[in-house]
Amino acid sequence: MAEITATLVKQLRDRTGAGMMDCKKALVETQADFEAAVDWLRTKGLAAAAKKAGRVTAEGLVAVSLSEDGHTGVVVEINSETDFVARNEAFCAYVEGVVALASQAQGDLQKLGNLPYGNGRTVQEELTQLVSLIGENLSLRRTSALSVSQGAVFAYAHAAQKPGLGRIGVLVGLSSAVTSAKLAPLGKQLAMHIAASSPQAVSVADLDPSAVAREKAVLMEQTRSSGKPEEIVAKMVEGRLQKFYQDVVLLEQPFVINPDLRVKQVLAEQEKELGGPITVSGFVRFALGEGIEKQETNFAAEVAAQLSS
Repeated sequence: MAEITATLVKQLRDRTGAGMMDCKKALVETQADFEAAVDWLRTKGLAAAAKKAGRVTAEGLVAVSLSEDGHTGVVVEINSETDFVARNEAFCAYVEGVVALASQAQGDLQKLGNLPYGNGRTVQEELTQLVSLIGENLSLRRTSALSVSQGAVFAYAHAAQKPGLGRIGVLVGLSSAVTSAKLAPLGKQLAMHIAASSPQAVSVADLDPSAVAREKAVLMEQTRSSGKPEEIVAKMVEGRLQKFYQDVVLLEQPFVINPDLRVKQVLAEQEKELGGPITVSGFVRFALGEGIEKQETNFAAEVAAQLSS
């Protein structure tokens, strides 16, 4: 067998666009036969996937799933380049398969990617195969899990094209001795509220102190410019902070189903009606593509460039 040198690995990488470790493995598997290594990478779908790896993936699907006992929920975001692929049956089936496994990872993305997918490949390896099949870059972006010891976790997928698959995925945990069946209507409404209102924290105490300090500093500067006395400024800032809390804190937000009530008032009413304390133990909200810088493209120019090549 010919020697597998760093130069040979680099040449294979330049030829196929595959990763360095994959190129070395290909050369080992093919006893350093360069062309056979190229074919090995193509067979595994690694060459095609690597060439697409730099493309921005801001579309795709967010998936939610609940355990049979209702005590745990998981959410996963898997991205594609276009919303057309997000409607592809093979892609949807893959997302459904991954979210069904996600409870084993408990929010650990690397662990999720390394889980057996069920056909001799891991979750990440199956995604690589799907890249070759579909022809777009795909990425397993993030996952999270939420559990309660007593009560239930509820899930909601907004703009769902199939049950549990949508563009926004929400989990909300309600800790209570009240049965999950009785909590279900409230849990569903709160999950929908979170999808619509995008709170940052459950309570004021849960807010990042630095975010509150930054907001207060901005409000102080704005209010001082009015020329009012400092004690008046302090009161005005406190009033504006309350408005800030109503924007970003779940319990302080006006309830989307009945804006005359805040969420904490709705909880208080439900406690009386259902006969026991109810606490929002936490929530998770994934909006598809949030935080990803999308590339502005000129579709006509792209087509023209392809026709001229």
